[in-house]
Amino acid sequence: MNSAAAAAACASAPAWVVGGGAGGGARSARGPCGIRVCGLGGEAVALRSLRISQGAAVRRAAVAARAAAENGVAGSGGFDYDLVIIGAGVGGHGAALHAVEEGLKTAIIEGDVVGGTCVNRGCVPSKALLAVSGRMRELHDEHHMKSLGLQVSSPGYDRQAVADHANNLASKIRSNLTNSMKALGVDILSGFGAIVGKQKVRYGKVGFPDKEITARNIIIATGSVPFVPKGIEVDGKTVFTSDHALKLESVPDWIAIVGSGYIGLEFSDVYTALGSEVTFVEALDQLMPGFDPEIAKLAQRVLINPRNIDYHTGVFASKITPAKDGKPVQIELIDAKTKEHKETLEVDAALIATGRAPFTKGLGLENINVVTQRGFIPVDERMRVMDADGNVVPNLYCIGDANGKLMLAHAASAQGISVVEQISGRDHILNHLSIPAACFTHPEISMVGLTEPQAREKADKEGFEISVVKTSFKANTKALAENEGDGLAKLIYRPDTGEILGVHILGLHAADLIHEASNAIALGTRLQDIKFAVHAHPTLSEVLDELFKAAKVNSGVSHSVNEPVAA
Repeated sequence: MNSAAAAAACASAPAWVVGGGAGGGARSARGPCGIRVCGLGGEAVALRSLRISQGAAVRRAAVAARAAAENGVAGSGGFDYDLVIIGAGVGGHGAALHAVEEGLKTAIIEGDVVGGTCVNRGCVPSKALLAVSGRMRELHDEHHMKSLGLQVSSPGYDRQAVADHANNLASKIRSNLTNSMKALGVDILSGFGAIVGKQKVRYGKVGFPDKEITARNIIIATGSVPFVPKGIEVDGKTVFTSDHALKLESVPDWIAIVGSGYIGLEFSDVYTALGSEVTFVEALDQLMPGFDPEIAKLAQRVLINPRNIDYHTGVFASKITPAKDGKPVQIELIDAKTKEHKETLEVDAALIATGRAPFTKGLGLENINVVTQRGFIPVDERMRVMDADGNVVPNLYCIGDANGKLMLAHAASAQGISVVEQISGRDHILNHLSIPAACFTHPEISMVGLTEPQAREKADKEGFEISVVKTSFKANTKALAENEGDGLAKLIYRPDTGEILGVHILGLHAADLIHEASNAIALGTRLQDIKFAVHAHPTLSEVLDELFKAAKVNSGVSHSVNEPVAA
């Protein structure tokens, strides 16, 4: 369940790139209405915002006319809105912007702050901390600096300034998200939203009267919260979740991280770079259980073994007690299989990185006969909500972490855009196997599609063969110029068709490199075609160029042009 701490969107970026990287050093420009847009393509973004503003009125008139024809009334078929979105995280924001572009009268309800977990307590502030850890790690690597002919003395850091950098970045992106929606005509409604009946939503704040609105279509995009297992007492100071850790109120000498997925790995990178000793506690028998096993094995050699990190695998943290009365944090470990007590750890702090749980309570789902499954809202392949009898609930959709399909910020945005496409009369099914994920350690890890064990299982069931090829960063000129040769790219594919089943990368800028593979999967591009693509030299992209060229597709297999692979 560990969620990639995937990066958040720049506020006014095109909807399809919401969830892409937001670096602290990105240039900015001013778009329509004076709003700031961040990223290198500021001018293009501003033009897109202007195009949306000009085209939305025309489309909205067409929508209203269609609704009037269908219902015999003015406006949006008698509804207050064409679309109401409950939740203003990255998923809700992406859906709202695309809805406006399609001419839909749109409102978004937010009970906390715009930007949701990703912008305020996840992807965005974590990337700020990781930017610091990357530079600290490089400055402390005397051998690496000397190999480049550089000399650095006494590198250090200001903890509060680092924390302020993360907080300021989150505030900036949150402001940009809010301004972009306001500028494009999205109504932002404050309060907690709940469904009270078919196409009816109630929202409000504590101490104020609730308001009720109607909508032709409703999207639930309420996201998730950190999951804390039973027996763990969180005080927010010495035992805490990622929400607390991102504030960086302290840098403990010794910290235990419970869970070795994306969240745990990224924080181990931050804490060890800032001088902490880290102990992983992992319930499964190996570290990084969600990654391709070969990549996880290499990642352990690169990201864990050389660093001030030890680990316990195959154990549960059955009880964690915060530090108090002069005593350290107490962590009781039991064997994951036998449930027998193994040992008790005493550390300065503990980070609970055991994944995330859907935030779906209080949504009024009982009013429409919807029952959650382990907290997740059941949906079909088109993100349509299913009721307790297995029937589609008309005009109701759920995107993002709340449906549990793929708990990534950019997946939520893509799902929201897919829903808007359907609402606008164009059937669309998102291929989740084409959605990439990334872990922003140093070096980075990225992946798209199936792991090798998953691919072999699929091949056995469906009766086809798979092949695997790999390339090393040590053979890449640009990586060697950076003295960053540690890394591997791995391709899993079908030699009988040239279909790409999965790509996994560990190495310099892996999170950026993965998109060539994810786009190929999304567009149905086969290896016999993509191997002829030209890559600039010398660039890291040549790691994938060599990977694709190394694949051997069976002779006689025809070339394909835009034949999308089914989800």
